[in-house]
Amino acid sequence: MSTVSVTDRGGGVFAVSGDLTFTGIDKKIIKSLTFLTSANPLTLDLSQVGNTDSAGLALVIEWIKYTRERQIELKLRKLPKQLLTLAKLSGLDQTCYFAESDSNCKSQEN
Repeated sequence: MSTVSVTDRGGGVFAVSGDLTFTGIDKKIIKSLTFLTSANPLTLDLSQVGNTDSAGLALVIEWIKYTRERQIELKLRKLPKQLLTLAKLSGLDQTCYFAESDSNCKSQEN
């Protein structure tokens, strides 16, 4: 088990690493959403993510919601297969965020 961490790579790119699982996500990550407002557009690189479960999917959805509410363009790069599978099972694979290729979604008010 590896705790989730987010590292600023510069230029609006943040690397997410660790396990996006119930045991890998701590309260500090959940509460520290301010990094999501540091750039527009913003890219989250998930290539260093290990295991994922429904808690990880919920966290990514929270990041999407947070950026959409603030009209920040969010790109999710190199989504792990487990996360894509969970998104598909949840019916989220039809959204631009969980497309098979790197996603790029402009925030819009619905």
